[in-house]
Amino acid sequence: MLTQVRLEGKKVLVGVTGSIAAYKACDLVRLYVKAGAEVRVVMTESAKRFVSPLTFEALSANRVLHESTESWADEINHIGLGEWADLFVIAPATANTLNKMASGIADNLLLQAVLAYEGPILAAPAANTRMVENPVTVANMKRLALNRVELVEPQTKLLACNTVGKGALAEPETIFAASLKHLLQKEYWYNRRVVVTGGGTVEKIDEVRYLSNFSSGKMAEALATALYAAGADVCLVATRPPSEIPPVHVIEVQSAEEMLTYTQEALKTAKKGILVKPDFHSESNQPELVQKTPWLFMAAAVSDYRPAYPQSGKLKKEQLGERWTLELVQNPDILMSLDRSGVKTLAFKAEMDASSALDSARKLLERKKVDAVALNVLKDAGSFGSDTNAVTLVTPEETAEIPLAGKTAVAFALLDLLETL
Repeated sequence: MLTQVRLEGKKVLVGVTGSIAAYKACDLVRLYVKAGAEVRVVMTESAKRFVSPLTFEALSANRVLHESTESWADEINHIGLGEWADLFVIAPATANTLNKMASGIADNLLLQAVLAYEGPILAAPAANTRMVENPVTVANMKRLALNRVELVEPQTKLLACNTVGKGALAEPETIFAASLKHLLQKEYWYNRRVVVTGGGTVEKIDEVRYLSNFSSGKMAEALATALYAAGADVCLVATRPPSEIPPVHVIEVQSAEEMLTYTQEALKTAKKGILVKPDFHSESNQPELVQKTPWLFMAAAVSDYRPAYPQSGKLKKEQLGERWTLELVQNPDILMSLDRSGVKTLAFKAEMDASSALDSARKLLERKKVDAVALNVLKDAGSFGSDTNAVTLVTPEETAEIPLAGKTAVAFALLDLLETL
């Protein structure tokens, strides 16, 4: 769902340092531009040995700041771009750059821009394992984390020096995802714990067969993406491994009973609030406990029934015969079974009869005591798995239509509407 996120009106300054991973910054710039953000690039002289400034100019459609282009006749200088940007992303950030940043050294244009910048900084380290894990680098990265610099952890993989270890630049999609909460943060959702359920539950018949439904889990992924971007602390309880979401906490489950168990545990944690590290303006070094009313987004498609006697091994058709009667028992009603005291709840409901869908949603609202229902009217099985959706938000007071759009756009629209509840 990351590819559906829109960043129109946002300004991102990308810093590129002298690492062989500099070529990946091209893909990062492309992601921001594709999302609608305006992008500027500042490069160190050593970075120019790996990627030409012309490449970034072509990708961003803006002049690149480096030693030969700094100008005081316009904003293309280390002060002007810092005042212009909403977010400063340094990717790749070499060990040399990170250590200098921690000490306030500004011996190149990029570091001068860092020292002059007053907003949030996102840095993605890229270096040899021994350089990343050197005690000096480790200590300096901890210092940076206390001073408004968020680090995107490097990967462990085969490095350019032909050794396997921690130090490879995080994937551009990961860096892009990590930057969203700095660009799209909303006060209502910031530091609020939210539990999202998603996907169609899987009810085991034997070791190779199961009962399920056509739910793709994409709407839940879109919700997790939008909530993360808005600043929420998100736990996604999902029946399928998510494909394209920010770094939220994910619990993988299969059956309705598993979903009930882990969702209840997630809600218990959500009710405890969240410990927030002090920012660099704070006079205290102690974390602060923030307790905002948590939310539950029940977007999963839960199977109504499960096999009464799931089998080990594989059932053979020779043993079953030409007719096979499968005995089913009713699954627990997750919404009715959860302890939702002190939790606000958005339930999702899919209907196929447009004439009675709204009435059905209102009955759900009253019967299950939820705060709102997101009603989705389906045409047929082909409605599942698409990247778009249209939703009617039903509350005790009113209904609001969210027209057909990408599922991430629909998720952001839902968040805007729910802030008033």
